[in-house]
Amino acid sequence: QVQLVESGGGLVQAGGSLRLSCAASGRTSSSYHMGWFRQAPGKEREFVAAINAGGLSTYYADSVKGRFTISRDNAKNTVFLQMNSLKPEDTAIYYCAAAARFGALGYRTATTYNYWGQGTQVTVSS
Repeated sequence: QVQLVESGGGLVQAGGSLRLSCAASGRTSSSYHMGWFRQAPGKEREFVAAINAGGLSTYYADSVKGRFTISRDNAKNTVFLQMNSLKPEDTAIYYCAAAARFGALGYRTATTYNYWGQGTQVTVSS
């Protein structure tokens, strides 16, 4: 069992930055691949970024590439999402998720992930 707790959300002006954290608990949490998803009001949950268990491979949605950076500190069982140059369209609830393996569906698919956090709100004002 893996439990995930996100933090770091808030209100920021367009062009600003936020750093989200996801603290994972569980004996084998560092062996999971991790992802960030987001869901805006009235929209489906969408993939944002992912990182493999070893931290050597990262993946991004085209909409955030070059602005967001995913990283992890396995010693602290924490995953981060550094968000720069934020835009109003980045406003959403951001969720952290853990996957035992990416498998055939891949890292972009929400059903690939076995565990989810409760989410943290990010609001970007124009």
